[in-house]
Amino acid sequence: MSRTIELDKYRNIGIIAHIDAGKTTTTERILFYSGSLHKMGEVHEGTAFMDYMDQERERGITITSAATTCYWHGHQINIIDTPGHVDFTAEVQRSLRVLDGAVAVFCAVAGVEPQSETVWRQADQFGVPRIVYINKMDRIGADFEKAVESIREILGANPVPIFIPVGSADEFSGIIDLITMKYIHFTSDVQDLNNFEEREIPEAMKNQADDARALLIESIAETNDALLEKYFGGENISEDELIASIRAAVISSTFLPVCCGSSFKNKGVQQVLDSVIRYLPSPIDRGIVKGFDPEHPEKVIERKPSSTEPFSALAFKVLTDVYVGRLTFIRVYSGSLKVGDMIYNASIGKRERVQKILRMQANKRDELTSCEAGEIVALPGLKLTKTGDTLCHQDKQVLFEKISFLEPVINQSIEAKSTADQAKMLEALARLADEDPTFQFNNDQESGQIIISGVGELHLDIVVDRLKREFGVATRVGKPQVAYRETILGSSTSEVEFDKQIGTKNQYAKVSVALRPSDSGTGNIVLLGENLPKMPAVLLEALQSSAKESLSVGPIAGYPIVDITVEIIDVGIREGETTDIACKVAVANAVREAIGMAQPTLLEPVFAVEAIAPMEYVGEVIADLNSRRGKIEEITQKGSSQGVRAAVPLSEMFGYVTKLRSMTQGRGSYTMIFSHYEPTTLKQY
Repeated sequence: MSRTIELDKYRNIGIIAHIDAGKTTTTERILFYSGSLHKMGEVHEGTAFMDYMDQERERGITITSAATTCYWHGHQINIIDTPGHVDFTAEVQRSLRVLDGAVAVFCAVAGVEPQSETVWRQADQFGVPRIVYINKMDRIGADFEKAVESIREILGANPVPIFIPVGSADEFSGIIDLITMKYIHFTSDVQDLNNFEEREIPEAMKNQADDARALLIESIAETNDALLEKYFGGENISEDELIASIRAAVISSTFLPVCCGSSFKNKGVQQVLDSVIRYLPSPIDRGIVKGFDPEHPEKVIERKPSSTEPFSALAFKVLTDVYVGRLTFIRVYSGSLKVGDMIYNASIGKRERVQKILRMQANKRDELTSCEAGEIVALPGLKLTKTGDTLCHQDKQVLFEKISFLEPVINQSIEAKSTADQAKMLEALARLADEDPTFQFNNDQESGQIIISGVGELHLDIVVDRLKREFGVATRVGKPQVAYRETILGSSTSEVEFDKQIGTKNQYAKVSVALRPSDSGTGNIVLLGENLPKMPAVLLEALQSSAKESLSVGPIAGYPIVDITVEIIDVGIREGETTDIACKVAVANAVREAIGMAQPTLLEPVFAVEAIAPMEYVGEVIADLNSRRGKIEEITQKGSSQGVRAAVPLSEMFGYVTKLRSMTQGRGSYTMIFSHYEPTTLKQY
């Protein structure tokens, strides 16, 4: 099947934002106005098309990134609706990795919220061009200027409105297009494709519109020398010139256009769609994708976004579908792929056959015979491919950078209610871990229990819920436990000699190591000293691998050791007696001995918490956070409420939502995002 829409008319976009900013509602409206849905669903009614899991419909939040395709004015838009809840940040990360552009949705009342910052930083990390949509202009307390200012102050961005609202809250009646200088008046709130009409700008808004347009032209002229000359020369700048200049600046991430509206009231969504195809990049605009040769990692390989290039793609999500089993979502960067083709997984060095190619619409699917560069599709039946794997042709190999995820910080014991279900539960957990890189499970050797690990309470709640609903396994779970880590505060050296006869052969190795703390968050590093004697590569490999393995269990409470640099400074060997086993035992013992002398300490995860409550309850909220060993960092005004930002150990935050609601008579809310690990003084862990 040849391409029916040219590649420059493709848009691969994500809808990203804080929880409850209106991402899923906005996507529902986009699908309706683009003709993909005949009737819109509502998140609060549990009928949203993009929220297709039972838990999503019940809780009114998006958990997995649902992918869907729609069409607008001759363009194909592939949309990924991402979760806003911090426990599902992995979904946002893996989506941003494969997108060409994003629509960042902010609430007109709350402006920038903590999770908005997290998602924004992730978009910066992946260099994703963005446009901003200030949603919920119909809400009481909506303040467009304040929301724009919060983006400038908190995110350090340069937002410039290309639309401004006419009225707010109940008086929100339309928007002014600063490119065409027309007033777009919304004639109704109902689900109607033609619910607006263009009018002349109201007399009362003319000065404000003129000022806003002058700011827009001045801001965009700063990014374009030719436009700057025209601007200072007093020449007229045409609409086409403005649009072309804004597009170029958005693609280079030097300009941030701001739209506004109310998705729930069906106002402004068509204009957001217009802005997506006008300003956000196509795969061609995003340009060449760089990877490296799997055999020679120092050799850079480039792939152009063209169907004539060799096939290359990145697997960014694995999902278990009720009807077709294991689905692997891929972003095709170059070349084409047909049903029946054999593809090569460069990450693991294995081949797999393409049985089907599906274009997804949330939980509906269209079967394709082929796909080409720029597409986001799903491949059922790939048994070996995991999230972050690179797919390519075996004779034209390339390896893209893997996607990195947060480490789990919370553990919980789990067991099936009936013994008969235990094996079924383990199989289900393996499938869930296959889907979600931030979810892990293991068998605790001491207690014999199965321990599940995730990035938050809600994350593990959803896992337990899915076990029951999707796999029919009822379970019992223990209380959530914090995933502590261990490290060292000082430096030390140790020398251990291993000299023992095993069977008929003597095994010998003498190893000296030096340990020192690494910077927080850098992980563990194993270095080989400069003055080591010459020895076979197999022995060097044994020394390094054993040194790393010996850091998996700490001396204090058996938690993994992090942020340590181990240097193997000397190795004593004997001809014919030094083996890889002797090296492994000697280095492991030396590392363990050195850790005990280097002031080992326990680390606990600390979260950045923001609690929002009416002003009369703020004193009580601060006192409660202090009692939880929290460090108050900032108090900000949030409309009629106040936000209290604090750094609080995770161990003190269990059950906080209940306490906050009781303190504030149900009017308080909070968000928490993993911040860092720090030494703890707790004796109970």
